[in-house]
Amino acid sequence: MKVQLETLGQQKGQSFSMLFNPRLSDLFFWHFHPEYELVYIEAPEGTRHVGSHISTYYECDLVLIGANIPHLNFDYGLQTDYRKVVLHLQADFVHHNISKIPELASVYALFNRAAQGVAFSGDIKRKVGEQLFALEHEPTFSRYLKLLAILETLAQADSFELLHPQAVLNTYGVKEQQRLQRIYAFVDTHYQRKISLTEIAAHCYLTKEAFCRYFKQRTTYTFTEFLNRYRITHAKRELLAGHRISEVCYQSGFDSLSYFNRIFKKVTGETPSAFVQKLSRS
Repeated sequence: MKVQLETLGQQKGQSFSMLFNPRLSDLFFWHFHPEYELVYIEAPEGTRHVGSHISTYYECDLVLIGANIPHLNFDYGLQTDYRKVVLHLQADFVHHNISKIPELASVYALFNRAAQGVAFSGDIKRKVGEQLFALEHEPTFSRYLKLLAILETLAQADSFELLHPQAVLNTYGVKEQQRLQRIYAFVDTHYQRKISLTEIAAHCYLTKEAFCRYFKQRTTYTFTEFLNRYRITHAKRELLAGHRISEVCYQSGFDSLSYFNRIFKKVTGETPSAFVQKLSRS
């Protein structure tokens, strides 16, 4: 199984960032990043895959993942409705700030445990999950203070499981990380237009043939398959926001409505119109 380096953009003027209800259920995104991640998800059943740990969660899950630990998106493969919030904290924020505040010693100890992956259990999952969702419309300073309180709650919790017996070490070298980072950053920037294999290969300083072999080996997808899935993920977000199907098609990088419909159904199992109709009924 291959791993991908995810490039995360911090929200301006903040030491952490939050994503409310990101949708990646159609994308197998086995990835890692230097930020700490706290993820909460509500779904009938799903896969928890962090490092070498694989298990099934039921109803909801709350997990703290250490820096650079490979993990699968918690919504992968979900066919039912779900809610999800993801918090990313910069490593510098943890090690240069939290570590230096005596009153936050227990919180810093929590982040040290995160190197093994921490899955919380019991009533604290839904309690903290609701607190995380409530931060969406909080002003910046208030969000910061309430986040510290949430972290203190987790630090004091005694209902949790360490997912690995010792800290997880990521063995991917710097050169490998930088190449994967270049590819995904390029896709994220240019997915709305046509990207040729020649162009993306040149961006990675590889021949087209070498790039195709490299990408397939590390992601299990051809580049075209991955790009289409990436575009469909963004298309679903735009449809959820109420935009028209024809508008979303071209904004997502497809140059044909019929091709967009075909790929959307292949990736999600339903047509864009069926997806929209289901939204209108919910």
